[in-house]
Amino acid sequence: SRIFLAIWIASLVSNFGSLIQNVGATWLMTSLAPSADMVALVQVSTVLPIVLFSLPAGAAADVWDRRLIMLVAQGAMLAVSAALAVLTWLGQITPWLLILLTFLLGTGAALYGPAWQSSVREQVPRRELPAAVALNSVSFNLARAAGPALGGAIVAWAGAQMAFGINAVSYLGLIAVLLAWKRPASEARLPPETMVAAMLAGLRFARLSHSLQTVLVRAAAFGFFAAALWALIPLVARDLLSGGAITYGLLLAAFGGGAVGGALVGGKVRERFTSEMIVAGGSAAFAGAGLAVAFSPYLPITLAALVLGGAAWLLVLSTFNVTVQLRTPRWVVGRAMAIYQAGVFGGLSLGGWLWGVVAEHYGVPTSLMAASLALAVTALLGRILPMPATDQINVEPAASDLEGGSGRPSLDLDSGPVVASTEYRIAPRNVRAFLSAARRLQRMRRRNGARRWALLRDAADPEVWIERFETPTWLDHLRVRERMTVVDREVEDRILTYHQGEGPPFARYLLAHVPVAGGEDAPDVSDRRATVFDPSLPPALTAKPSA
Repeated sequence: SRIFLAIWIASLVSNFGSLIQNVGATWLMTSLAPSADMVALVQVSTVLPIVLFSLPAGAAADVWDRRLIMLVAQGAMLAVSAALAVLTWLGQITPWLLILLTFLLGTGAALYGPAWQSSVREQVPRRELPAAVALNSVSFNLARAAGPALGGAIVAWAGAQMAFGINAVSYLGLIAVLLAWKRPASEARLPPETMVAAMLAGLRFARLSHSLQTVLVRAAAFGFFAAALWALIPLVARDLLSGGAITYGLLLAAFGGGAVGGALVGGKVRERFTSEMIVAGGSAAFAGAGLAVAFSPYLPITLAALVLGGAAWLLVLSTFNVTVQLRTPRWVVGRAMAIYQAGVFGGLSLGGWLWGVVAEHYGVPTSLMAASLALAVTALLGRILPMPATDQINVEPAASDLEGGSGRPSLDLDSGPVVASTEYRIAPRNVRAFLSAARRLQRMRRRNGARRWALLRDAADPEVWIERFETPTWLDHLRVRERMTVVDREVEDRILTYHQGEGPPFARYLLAHVPVAGGEDAPDVSDRRATVFDPSLPPALTAKPSA
């Protein structure tokens, strides 16, 4: 996969620059405002924008050209890094200006992340997606293994401004690769959503997707408690080990080296263990690493603990990432990755600040110990929210039936509101199984955009069941159909096995309308709030329409 290789190499260089910049910013803060909470705020300001802006960024990745979004993000981060280098070189940098500029860098990363993550599916075949995700983690952690130590040396030799300048230059290669990438043309057959509609659709999907909710809860919990070790490493170097920038770089290098080792064995680990076992075991291992760092006064022991922590970090986060990507349909994968990243980095941001405050008042060892013990307890979350499997579901798009499918009429896209109803005939012996399948159908319809879904039974003919749902416009109805995946189609097929009427279930599509001058009816364009169905009028629901 040539484009994947090119982006991977360019990302590796960019990751080196980012980590060198991070070392420079964090170490610079220890001299500008050497308090634990201000040092932790440097890390927080980097990840907080991901929490705040991930959803709009994810919607943009699904609606617009992902390559263009990635280019804009990289260009913006180049400009901010250059400004940071110049201001530091001129001696004009202050603690809060440093926080502001690192926040802007984090904003660029928030815009870039969902577009980059969701574009991996455009660069490699689906069967290679887990390996591609792991390789992207390897890219970052190869940089983590050497970048921080190099960053520490650069800061000690030439100051933080040099680290910032190197970061600015590191974006150029990735920008060049993205400019040369011929991204596959979009296969969308409907007009793109607006940004607001796209964000609402993403939130609705997250609310109705049990798999995504499970990953969000587990990822946020892991990030919140793991943030203590992640955010307090510079204070571990300075206070617990009495070291300087080189020691700090070595600690981050050990963490990154462990993560690379975790990526190299990740494939074999995934073959032998379930996702739940990896997440639970990785959480317990990371907690053990945090405890060891809290009590160790010796550099070799701390380095060994961070190697273990880095491996656990990589295995847990890559498992979350792969699970989201393999269980999310293409139409919403950018938003799903954005929401997932918001959950992870939300936990990291809040945890980084909180554990920094705890360290400021009670000491670094106490903060690390409390967070590690709590993280060990989260390993038991699997008893309540087990990680979903990724090999038992197919979320690839189903064959499209937008044109001439299921007897749907051809209407103006702005027509609406629209009520779609499907009439089934269900034998009494199949009612229980039918209702069980209908619950899955309801969740699927609503997740794809249907509103006011209902299942009604004819009072005069108890074997007649009617599924109905509304959409604001005919375009929205077509979106519900276009978003169907292979597993969604299986849900519909399951429902059809219980239908025993003559021919297929009868489908109808009704539009709101009002009388107009001359006694004729016309589509209602003045009041889109008109109600088509009234559940209090069952005869209107069961009557067959005329030819």
